Amino acid sequence: MDAPTIVVGVDGSAGARTALEHALRDAARRGARVRVVMAFEAPDYWPEFDRVTAPPTPAEVTDRIESGLREAVAEARADLVPGDARVADVPVDVLALPGSPAPVLLAQARDADDLVVGHRGRGGLASTLLGSVGLQCVLHAPCRVTVVRPPRTAPVSGGTTRTSGGAR
Repeated sequence: MDAPTIVVGVDGSAGARTALEHALRDAARRGARVRVVMAFEAPDYWPEFDRVTAPPTPAEVTDRIESGLREAVAEARADLVPGDARVADVPVDVLALPGSPAPVLLAQARDADDLVVGHRGRGGLASTLLGSVGLQCVLHAPCRVTVVRPPRTAPVSGGTTRTSGGAR
């Protein structure tokens, strides 16, 4: 039997970083593999910045993004391994795919056991609302979806901060 697959959407935000860490910890616990996915707008649709310089090709964009994803995975592993050495052994694939985030993630979730996305919000009431990508994933994913909130930073006595967070 194949190992379970956890797809995690990453976009460079704090919420996405927390979602990636959650996916890696969960995969280590369950003996699963992780597929890290980032959607991007195809260069054909980018505005012309410089008439002399050609825009990067889709392959160049894909390579740059996937390289950045590998770095993000390495950083997340480095932060998590002291607490859970099993994270170092989690098989990880990275994919940069052209398209809008929700459709790309939903397509990648077709053969997955779980889809993990970060929660996005902007203070006050907005922080209790789920972002449009997360909402589309929750409503339409063919598998279980976990929405992970970024850690909260709360002041404690002595001027230091304390963080807490995780899946909700």
